[in-house]
Amino acid sequence: MKFKMAEKSLFALLLRSPWWVSFVVVGLVVLAAGALLPREYFVVGALAGLPIFVVGCIAAWRQLRAPSPAKVAEMLDAVQSMPWRSFADTLEAAWTREGCTVERLPAGGAADLALAKGGQTTLVSARRWKAATHGVEPLRELHAAMQARGAPAGVYVVTQGQLSDNARIFARDHGIAVLQAEALAQMLLNAR
Repeated sequence: MKFKMAEKSLFALLLRSPWWVSFVVVGLVVLAAGALLPREYFVVGALAGLPIFVVGCIAAWRQLRAPSPAKVAEMLDAVQSMPWRSFADTLEAAWTREGCTVERLPAGGAADLALAKGGQTTLVSARRWKAATHGVEPLRELHAAMQARGAPAGVYVVTQGQLSDNARIFARDHGIAVLQAEALAQMLLNAR
């Protein structure tokens, strides 16, 4: 189970930024401590930058492990050429590698896969992965399936095109994560 933090928190922002930004912030904290605090409190003030330093180290580690843009584009091209069964097999293998138990759901439903991990169930809708436009209706169907099954979370997979603004708002408000092109490609590459 991944730790979830507020999207707009300083730490979340620094994790999404280039690694060196965190270290610049740490430098600014140390400079401010030196300029604003008496000598005997300088070390205490400088230590305030320690959590940000740790976030910078985590960001650097993640960014060094991240696949190159060329590999991401190559994976997206491969995904675009896959038939549904191969794509579903690839998703299943990736989530299994992340420690989930994956159940294939009957064809024609709003959800294609059910992921179980740590007593939590997440429904995945991936069959429209090649659609050019993604409106709110498939997300409403996924949300209804989540409620019927008692799943607190859902994932909607998109490899091309964009979600409409209404669809993005609906997903955010109803516990549905949108797994889009680059994040999907990175997940699949990391599963190899």
